[in-house]
Amino acid sequence: MKSGRALFITRAKRICFLLALVFTVGLCHGVLAQKQPVDLVNPLVDAANSRWFFFNSASRPFGMVNLSPDNGINADWGAGYRYHQDSIKCFSHVHCWQLSGVPVMPTTGTFKGHLGAEQYGSRFSHATEVVKAGYHKVVLDAYDITAELTSTTRVGFHKYTYPASDQSHILFDFSTFLGPSDTQKGYVKKVSNQEIEGYAIMAPTTRRPKVLPVYFVAVFDKPFDSFRGWRNGTLETTDGVIEGARVGMYLSFKTKAGEVRKMKVAISYVSEAQARINLNAELPHWDFDKTVQDSRTDWNNWLSRIQVEGGSDTVRSRFYTDLWHALQGRRIISDVNGKYSDMTGPERRIKQIPLDASGKPKFNHHNSDSFWGAQWTLNTLWHLVYPEVTESFVNSMVMMYQDGGLIPRGPAGGNYTYVMTGAATTPFIVSAYLKGIRGFDIEKAYEGLRKNHFPGGMMSKAGYEHTTAKGGGVEYYIERGYVPHPLTNVRYGFHQDGSTQTLEYAYQDYTLAQLAKKLGKLDDYALFMKRSENYKNIWNPALGWMWNRTLDGKWAEPVDILRYDNGWEEGNAAQFTWFVPHDVPGLIKLMGGNEAFTTKLNSSFEKAQRHDFVSGKSHDKETLEENRRVFINYGNQPSIQTAHLFNYAGAPWLTQYWTRQVVEKVYSGLSPDYGYSGDEDQGLMGSLAVLLKTGLFSTNGGTSPEPYYELSSPIFNKITFKLNPTYYKGKQFVIEAANNASGNVYIQSATLNGKAHNSPWLTHETMVNGGTLRLQMGDAPNKSWGSKVE
Repeated sequence: MKSGRALFITRAKRICFLLALVFTVGLCHGVLAQKQPVDLVNPLVDAANSRWFFFNSASRPFGMVNLSPDNGINADWGAGYRYHQDSIKCFSHVHCWQLSGVPVMPTTGTFKGHLGAEQYGSRFSHATEVVKAGYHKVVLDAYDITAELTSTTRVGFHKYTYPASDQSHILFDFSTFLGPSDTQKGYVKKVSNQEIEGYAIMAPTTRRPKVLPVYFVAVFDKPFDSFRGWRNGTLETTDGVIEGARVGMYLSFKTKAGEVRKMKVAISYVSEAQARINLNAELPHWDFDKTVQDSRTDWNNWLSRIQVEGGSDTVRSRFYTDLWHALQGRRIISDVNGKYSDMTGPERRIKQIPLDASGKPKFNHHNSDSFWGAQWTLNTLWHLVYPEVTESFVNSMVMMYQDGGLIPRGPAGGNYTYVMTGAATTPFIVSAYLKGIRGFDIEKAYEGLRKNHFPGGMMSKAGYEHTTAKGGGVEYYIERGYVPHPLTNVRYGFHQDGSTQTLEYAYQDYTLAQLAKKLGKLDDYALFMKRSENYKNIWNPALGWMWNRTLDGKWAEPVDILRYDNGWEEGNAAQFTWFVPHDVPGLIKLMGGNEAFTTKLNSSFEKAQRHDFVSGKSHDKETLEENRRVFINYGNQPSIQTAHLFNYAGAPWLTQYWTRQVVEKVYSGLSPDYGYSGDEDQGLMGSLAVLLKTGLFSTNGGTSPEPYYELSSPIFNKITFKLNPTYYKGKQFVIEAANNASGNVYIQSATLNGKAHNSPWLTHETMVNGGTLRLQMGDAPNKSWGSKVE
């Protein structure tokens, strides 16, 4: 038996051990509980203004499946998830540029799916909703069903918790108008009492002129009791198959209170058999929670390529939400084995992406909205942080050229859409090659790019000009050095705006010239460099702004530099005057030198500050004519480079100041009611927000012979770019901003890898070789730092 003193010592040791254990566990828990980038994503930002393809929840990076609730149907703008609408019409699997399909809904009670989504939809509450990257949970109040959604790249995974009911159902509605597209026809076949398969034919749209078949296979973890259908709003018996226009089907079964039913829905644009291959390859199990965790891990790996330190939880949450958007929207449309649907010709053709030595596709085929404006967004972010994504997209574009004869500027489901104007993908591909991303056939790419810069190519077509090649006006551009406006009495395309086309073509010609030179095609280099000066032909020296020239060569009357469209695509003359990304020194010279240029641009920003640098905080506001009469608009692409132009005129402190103001007013906060102030366009504005917040930009889109970045004012204390070792030899590049704060927006001094750095430029080679840029920040401008124009 121990003595009292010995017992006391023993007890004391135990207490100390337990306290140490508690402290250690607490410390470990704190480390484990620390939020990862994926946990900071807030999918509800700007969700009240969702465009059809804007909202994401149960999806993977560039996933073919983007499974989420649809509060609104029968519209492109205003469809999909809409935060302030209080009912859910269905859960559909495809939300993409001109793509949609496979809506489903769990219900209970007397079946009413045949009466339409307005009847079978259910109210819900945000109070019981959980929305995360890769996961969505919502309670359907009308049916007392808890629905949970997650996904792999090509498979949607559903988990429904039912109440006790003798009549529980899951419906598939192929009579629904989803987003931009009506459903032309549906087909569903019962394979067994735990599996169905079929397809939906999505009708053509103004932008996508061909039908789009979406194939699916759905499997269930428990048997269903019956397979029934409807046609034209009337229930009908089936023999295990239903097919035709305005049809749907539903499965019925009994459930106990709290009974869980799971469903996996795999899709393909090729066939049901391919959908089944996607299903078996990506989701062979029924572990829903594992799939949610796998999605979380997947997203976290992608988002962690950029690590930020400093700033509030809200600031960091918004940053990773922006980065998350940059990895959405432009979706994969090829199957796991590389099969894809080629819709470029008169007939649909099924083709195969080349396989690597391990039997996997060398790249993915992609769906995409236009790359219009991507020179200031995706070019910089993807090429630096996700070069493998860039390479996949370039290969997809080159393959489409081989299939259909044109490199696209915005393909939808294997279709050409001719969205927007110009050869918008030229800067993207040129920048990739100049930055060392070269896992594609450059000669074939150049051949396709060159074709786009002549009659018969993309420069011949204005927006959605499917059957003619007149709205682009490239013949006038080549002959006269500008595209007149108005070009003709007939408006062949949606975006037939000659002055914008002139400026775009000149910039895109410059970018192609750099690739031509790199490839030793010196005659082409001289040709395109000469054409790149055509921007000067619409500079009106008497006016002091770019302006329209008519067919007779005269300046258009009356003059109104704030008038929207009218020769200026989704903008006005005041905004497009600054659109000379490839020759800012030339533009400065036209304006009378650095001081005159700086004064004019600064005045534009001072005016724009009064309306928070946008033309309305949401799309419905930016469509109002009075809101469009603005000098600068950071809610759309035409003038989002302007804050960085001060660097070229020897006034980098103004770039530092104005970029911070734009971030604060346009790309801050976590509100469902605003966030991108216009049209996010599948990651373009999300990418821009990321770049502004990290203090990096590229006015010419990385298309100069030696690509470089422009520095502004990072909002974080430390930013670490993790570099892909397959493409870049540096492990990481770090930007540190000492004494950073909301008021300390100005760079006082800088060092690059320990040596003084007195320039607002940083070469791409320097960054990808790895290193550290240290900035000393302050609350007053240091007008001597970086002010020597080089």
